[in-house]
Amino acid sequence: MDQHEHPNDELESPDASRRAFLKQSSSLAAWALTPPAAVKVVESGLHEKMALAVEQMPLRLTVNGKAQQLSIEPRVTLLDLLREQLHLTGTKKGCDHGQCGACTVHVDGQRVNSCLTLAMTTEGSNVTTIEGLAQDGPTGNRATGRLHPMQEAFIKHDGFQCGYCTPGQIMSAVACIREDHANSPEEIREYMSGNICRCGAYANIVEAIMDVKKEEPKYESVSVYAGYGPQSRHFGDHQRSGHLLSGRWHEPYRSDEARSHYP
Repeated sequence: MDQHEHPNDELESPDASRRAFLKQSSSLAAWALTPPAAVKVVESGLHEKMALAVEQMPLRLTVNGKAQQLSIEPRVTLLDLLREQLHLTGTKKGCDHGQCGACTVHVDGQRVNSCLTLAMTTEGSNVTTIEGLAQDGPTGNRATGRLHPMQEAFIKHDGFQCGYCTPGQIMSAVACIREDHANSPEEIREYMSGNICRCGAYANIVEAIMDVKKEEPKYESVSVYAGYGPQSRHFGDHQRSGHLLSGRWHEPYRSDEARSHYP
């Protein structure tokens, strides 16, 4: 008879019963011998607080123009810091592997995948998220201010459908112009290929970027552009490399008739 036909035989054997008895009695004895002070520490959660105090490290950075002094664990990513600790949920967690671009933010004027960036590496840096693009209103309140030109262009050209990837698309689009990689639709597709739109709004996104590019001199005074000239080409190469779906910017899955009208 196959020994696997009765898996409970081992549990019902005398040896198994002895092992279970020894485990239980050892646990009870250890609990009984534990000093009451140690038990109170565990019950109050003080041991976890002590561990956090030892494991966390200080971090200073500027997020959307506001200085932040934080204590974080070294393993925390910039994406989780922004979403979980600073509650800036506009930056989205998509693939969490740096392949979709939904988590794109700017660090010192360059676009990065925040899901692959350890927060500790941004010490002293200036981080801009999608929430930081809108311009302050007359009272200094961004809620009463105006949208960034790229945000307005995405609305004008319907550069989104479900909207989940839109924050990352807009952050990359702003950087694409700043890097001087928006001089033609083909160049835009190449340097935006690190951002995936599963709804397929690529054609409209290209139109939105081209529209803002044409008006670029007008927007040079906008804070998100000021102080940053065209960036080195290697950053664009890093942003667009290794994405399985990047080809959809170049050859979207459409019929032959529709493909002929794709810009």
